[in-house]
Amino acid sequence: MKKIEFYKYHGLGNDFLIIDLMKKRPAVPDYNKLAEKICNRSFGVGADGILVLTKSRRADCCIDLFNSDGSWAEKSGNGLRIVAAYFHSNYARKKKLAFEINDEIADAEIIKSGSKGFSIKVSLGKPDFETKRVPMKSNGKFHINAPIEIEKTKFPVTVLSVGNPHTVLFVDRFDFDWKELGKIIEHSKYFPHRTNVEFVNIVSRSKVVLNDWERGAGATGSSGTGAAAAVVAGVVNGYINRKVEVVFPAGSLYIDWSEKDDNIYLTGPVAFICKGEYLFDAE
Repeated sequence: MKKIEFYKYHGLGNDFLIIDLMKKRPAVPDYNKLAEKICNRSFGVGADGILVLTKSRRADCCIDLFNSDGSWAEKSGNGLRIVAAYFHSNYARKKKLAFEINDEIADAEIIKSGSKGFSIKVSLGKPDFETKRVPMKSNGKFHINAPIEIEKTKFPVTVLSVGNPHTVLFVDRFDFDWKELGKIIEHSKYFPHRTNVEFVNIVSRSKVVLNDWERGAGATGSSGTGAAAAVVAGVVNGYINRKVEVVFPAGSLYIDWSEKDDNIYLTGPVAFICKGEYLFDAE
């Protein structure tokens, strides 16, 4: 048994456990298995994923993200904001931070901090629509408002990467089992590395409602990269503006897809939940 210290935060219900290895590295041979066990809501602490922090020569720290099913993931918008809150509270009280994740540098800015939590802005980089880089199995270079066939039904979707793969569907209402459809699309033949799935209802050109199915975690309270993908997909289809409020069950995230530099900026709240120790048995 190994004692693993953790810090639990959430961004609109999308919760993560931070495992900080920058000061002291515990002997954990398998972070995939640790994530699967500690994130279990019945037999572990419970979370959508873990964020493993190590030292970086290029940034304030390096982040490795593992989903609740144990799979490694490329990026999380809420995860980046959560690490910014943790780093600001436990290391440097500076407003601007930089993190290394999946060989990229993501910038973060503390907009507000206090006893009620944080408001944090992060850069998610530029979107990529090339199907081979998402990746998606497709005959076309792009897949924008084009159909995929799921159980003999065709659904028009927009597929893109914002550092991780996303499939966006625009819907008039949520009177269907979007969780089941999200799970089926995640594991469908089109996506060799699976995909996140966003179901988007447009309220106005500056506001959408989003239900998100996350690859490796399932339905989550919110998703930062999901919000980004939904807005970018809405813009390229001509439905919405570049600055949009994205409404989730627990509150709103704000996306700005900049015309100036093509980067996607995500702003929203982060709250600390608790810290503790988890006894990890790798067997």
